[in-house]
Amino acid sequence: MLRPERMSRVSVTGSKRVIDDVIETVHGLRLLHVTEYDGSWDGFEPGDPQEGADEASAKLVTVRALKSTLGVTEDDAGPSNQIVTGEALEDQLEEIRQEVNDLDDRRDDLRGELRAVEEQINTMEPFVELGIDLDLLRGYDSLAVRVGEGDPETARTALADSDVGTYEVFAEGDTVAVFARTDEGTLQDALVNATFTALDVPEGDGDPSEYLGELRHRKQQLESKLSTVETELEEMRLDVGGFLLAAEEELTIEVQKREAPLTYATTDNAFVAEGWIPSEKVPEFESKLYDAVGDHIEISELEQAEYDDDGHVVDHSEVDQGGDPGGQPTAADGGDDEVAADGGERTSGSRVSSKPRSDGGTVTMGSDSPPVIQDNSGPVKPFEALVEVINRPKYSELDPTLILFLTFPAFFGFMIGDLGYGLLYMGLGYWMVQSFDSDIVKSLGGVGIWAGAFTAIFGVLYGEIFGLHQLGVIVWENGLGMSGPPIHKGLQPYYVYYAYAWLLVSAMAGILHLVIGRLFDFVNNLHHGVGTALLESGSWILMTVSLWVWVFTRTATAAKPDFMWEVFATEGANNPVTGELIEHVALPLGFNGFERVGLFTIPLGGFDLIVDPALLGTFLGLGLIVYAEGGIGLIESITETFGHVISYTRIAAVLLAKAGMALAVNLLVFGATLHDGEFHFIFFMDSAPNPEYVVFSGLVNGEGAAALIGGVIAGVLVLVLGHLLVLILGITSAGLQAVRLEYVEFFGKFYEGGGKAYLPFGHDREYTSD
Repeated sequence: MLRPERMSRVSVTGSKRVIDDVIETVHGLRLLHVTEYDGSWDGFEPGDPQEGADEASAKLVTVRALKSTLGVTEDDAGPSNQIVTGEALEDQLEEIRQEVNDLDDRRDDLRGELRAVEEQINTMEPFVELGIDLDLLRGYDSLAVRVGEGDPETARTALADSDVGTYEVFAEGDTVAVFARTDEGTLQDALVNATFTALDVPEGDGDPSEYLGELRHRKQQLESKLSTVETELEEMRLDVGGFLLAAEEELTIEVQKREAPLTYATTDNAFVAEGWIPSEKVPEFESKLYDAVGDHIEISELEQAEYDDDGHVVDHSEVDQGGDPGGQPTAADGGDDEVAADGGERTSGSRVSSKPRSDGGTVTMGSDSPPVIQDNSGPVKPFEALVEVINRPKYSELDPTLILFLTFPAFFGFMIGDLGYGLLYMGLGYWMVQSFDSDIVKSLGGVGIWAGAFTAIFGVLYGEIFGLHQLGVIVWENGLGMSGPPIHKGLQPYYVYYAYAWLLVSAMAGILHLVIGRLFDFVNNLHHGVGTALLESGSWILMTVSLWVWVFTRTATAAKPDFMWEVFATEGANNPVTGELIEHVALPLGFNGFERVGLFTIPLGGFDLIVDPALLGTFLGLGLIVYAEGGIGLIESITETFGHVISYTRIAAVLLAKAGMALAVNLLVFGATLHDGEFHFIFFMDSAPNPEYVVFSGLVNGEGAAALIGGVIAGVLVLVLGHLLVLILGITSAGLQAVRLEYVEFFGKFYEGGGKAYLPFGHDREYTSD
């Protein structure tokens, strides 16, 4: 799981007489990730597309255009396994094209006319409001007329202050008409200082309301015609949608096959195709291809390779390449079709193959980098989607999907920790898996199921369901006879020592997580030698572990909180630093800090610095980091070995925040008392609460029928909406914080990504049969 599937580079060499059969068989197998020929071999050129490729491409463009016009989707698919004949692609497709194009042209024309009429209506409405016949608003020799929208008072003021002599202003609502005995330019200049936006007077004579009625009637006619055309297009979609989907698939396959030679290296008589296949599939590939074509081809497994970070071969196994050890590919062994690369006779014993290279590799026709198939299955598979959000791992990198599967749901579940929310997250994830066809959505649904499962598990351990502690009473007290749940979130004052414990647990989880990331980096760097791996990665592991061992050592205790020595100690013991009796222990692990182990002492005035192995390891790791990375390593070492670990305490912070939100919702609805540091919800109490301890009486605990009914209604709304909000924020806060820890802190230590997806030549048929 930590490595991608091993890939093999294979070469298929043969005579052009069988190239069609080779393409057909390889396409059907869907195994070969084709390497495009880069033109580097003397005497070989990229192949030409087969006859009919241009016609098939043109038809495919037509089909996709028709699909777009009609709005065809996968839901419009007809019966599966349709057979699309060449005749149908010629005649039926042309008929559909003409009919759809005619309807689409009509629709465009009608939409254009409708827009024009709507613009005329918008233009006419102010003149209807004004109420003056259109012919009276233009055509004067001695009068200037301006119509617009604005404030008539500012227009009158502007005219009074201008050189315009006699004028009259008519106004209705926001529409203003100004008549003045002057020229158009003078009137326009006079209205510059007014609140006035000029309008063009529409063509026509008489009452504008009559024109407006005619325009609205015309609009109704156009809308009716447009609706008819759109109905016809919808009927077309229902009638031919299945055919178009099947035709697109058939043409896609045909274009793939006919254009396949473009990626091959060819001469007049021979061809060479190369590509990548999962190593375990090579025997199947060879067997099927030889069965289909016989000895007119030769298949060579050129190498099974692992690569360093630069894409160079560092481990390989090859078949005997033959040919000229210092030259280019030489000839094609085509069985009965024995032809040389230049079209002449074949030299006995030679074949077209990749040129041997002095470093043990081969000169190939394209990039040396193989595609990546992540080797994950079962419950781990959905988490590949989270990895690919960053990038697909390179072939030379360790795949972090397994670690993501082990840590992300645990982080998320620990932060939410509620049986009710967990079951809802699982249900949401299951719905996404069952209801969507998208692989990405299905994968996210799978992630949701696992995150919900861990949320439910921690919810049982916390004894909480939708923030209520009654689950702990039912399961742990009444069911198992225990004093309560085995762990608490630490939100209630009485259990605050659990909050301290979770801070330490979060830091410990961060140490482990980051060390695993550095171990991955160590393995990735082994390609450059053990010394480089130790310097580049081992130094960080040494400093991180040593620094935090020192933090948990009982040294410099004045700078360290006392709870570090208490929350995991033995019950009834004394704090080894303060000497006080430890009252509460979250997890009785017997741990109260590491003993001070001194190697030697450095006197520093009035303070003696005792150098222990942890401190020595910290400085040794720091020195190696600075040696490897220079001065910047000094800054990065502090931020990454200490700061990044502290960053994981957000796990405990989100845990308390989400618990607090759920508590607030339940407090408003059910009411609660706070006594001896513990919350007790009034609604679930057997007796009346002591008023002295009541924090809030609760919406559902009202006195009197009216108050009770109103309170219950309000309580139900607050309960549903409040917990729905907590549920959503659980995704946006706990989910995002967990993802951040994975992507920034963990991935940042070793992961680069950039691998190529494995895209085998071929096509899965969904709508057609061969």
